[in-house]
Amino acid sequence: MASSPGSNAALADQKGTHSEVSQAKKSQHAEEAIFYKNCRAAYLTVFKSSLENIKSKEQLTLVLQQAGRNPSQKTINKYWTSQTTTLNFDDFCTILKEETPAAKTQLLEAFGKIDTDNTGYILHDELYKLLTTEGEKMTLDEVNAITKLPDFNCNGKLDYKKFCDLYMTTSEQCCRTALEKLEADDRLRHRQFGSEAETSPEGLTLPVSKPSLKILRKTDHRPAPTKGDSRSPSRPAQSCKASSSSTISVCASSNRSTNLIEPSTMKEWQCAQSKGCFYLEEDGEIVSHKYRLHLPQRSTVCITIKPLHLRQIEGKSCHWLSVDTALYVLKENETQENLQLVCFTDQQNKEMFGWKGELPSGVYWLLPFTTGCRLKKVKTPITGEAKLVYRDEDGELALTKEFRAALLDIFETIDLDGNGLLSLEEYNFFELRTSGETCDEEVWAMCKENFDMKKNELTRQGFMDLNLMEANDREGDPSDLWVTLLSLGYNKALEMTEACPFVIDICAEKCKPRIKAIYLEAGSWQLNRAICKSVVNKGDAKVMDGCENIIVYTYRTGMRITSVIENKEP
Repeated sequence: MASSPGSNAALADQKGTHSEVSQAKKSQHAEEAIFYKNCRAAYLTVFKSSLENIKSKEQLTLVLQQAGRNPSQKTINKYWTSQTTTLNFDDFCTILKEETPAAKTQLLEAFGKIDTDNTGYILHDELYKLLTTEGEKMTLDEVNAITKLPDFNCNGKLDYKKFCDLYMTTSEQCCRTALEKLEADDRLRHRQFGSEAETSPEGLTLPVSKPSLKILRKTDHRPAPTKGDSRSPSRPAQSCKASSSSTISVCASSNRSTNLIEPSTMKEWQCAQSKGCFYLEEDGEIVSHKYRLHLPQRSTVCITIKPLHLRQIEGKSCHWLSVDTALYVLKENETQENLQLVCFTDQQNKEMFGWKGELPSGVYWLLPFTTGCRLKKVKTPITGEAKLVYRDEDGELALTKEFRAALLDIFETIDLDGNGLLSLEEYNFFELRTSGETCDEEVWAMCKENFDMKKNELTRQGFMDLNLMEANDREGDPSDLWVTLLSLGYNKALEMTEACPFVIDICAEKCKPRIKAIYLEAGSWQLNRAICKSVVNKGDAKVMDGCENIIVYTYRTGMRITSVIENKEP
């Protein structure tokens, strides 16, 4: 069919316009992807997962600084109001879009308003006066920290052009380092877990997804993380003070008693109990529950922690019973971020560690700890893979006796309050560990219609049926079930070798203590600081030969030797 030159030109214009729009959309998507990646990189330098929430102004300030921002208190108050309790990752991304980083020209322009003669310098006296009296006032120590840096200070003056250069370089380097760490972690996970076609270290083919109770919503399957994948490596541990540079813990072999009075002998005291678990990650990091303890009045208390005894199965060894445990007790002062070490379980009676003394009323955090000396990767050859499901005489799927026994032990471990039922909170710890997801009240209500429950809590039978449903959902393929088992520390022989369940007992003489599991995460900077402080306070100090500013503190208990190296050089 013939066409005129005019129509061809119009068609060409339309194609050109369409191409330009398409390119613009691609460019926009690329920019959004880069922005999101930078957001995630900054977030994961402070938190272990993008699922973790910002819980304080201090955390918000820190994570914004990691993203190359330098927020003022006014900016922080804008996003963290009196009604704010938490902010999530999406909130963080929104804030970053609003708060663009300061450009070098803006900084120079601000300094230029002070340097009216355009000399490039500002006198320290003038800087002191300005920063300590105007706007968000700084302290003299904070200003001194700036003026004492030799990179941009000389003869009582600040070279603000050099200061701006260093500020921009540091900000860019901070963002670049966060991005490099994120990419390195992604490469590490890729090597560890591989793709669908690759296999895990035990030869297990990884499935496309692990369904949870969310399948009751009839959503599509999405790829879910394998063992450890939902929890990115933790941020570098902060020590108890800038000078404490290293902590080393090793296990001793003694089980000597140090006069610990067990709670069972205190018949008149009121007690509370909670279970928990140490889980070993692929990179050797250890994840555990963290607890909040409320003591309504001052009282003498006894706090103990020990490995949890489960049913002894013939032919199966209980590796976790020899794992060393400890509990650090930190008092909350006004906020979660302001925690002070009060005590730790330094007394021992066989596998139990404890502390007994008087505590004032208030809120405390209980941080479990193990050295990892006896909870570590062990390459034990597995002769064969345990069977999890089979077809009965009617052709229906059923759980094997061995798998049911393992599930009963798992139920016992995740039933934190020990009432024989799983609450939504307890089940969500299980889901977070095995799939990286959680259930809401709506899904839990739907679960009630499909599985056996009592008092809105899942029974043992309901838990069994839930796992059978997962097997049926995959038409008998046990891959998803193995993902669950591996993430909970089991090997292919159904032995729990990379986890250590434990039980915490709190007994008080004058009041009823209340304990609740709050988090399931790797050791925090608060824990590392508490360990350092406990060793410095109670350990033996020795100056390192030839280095008078290096002090090694060593603290010995019946089962553990811990050393902290402190550098006192300013």
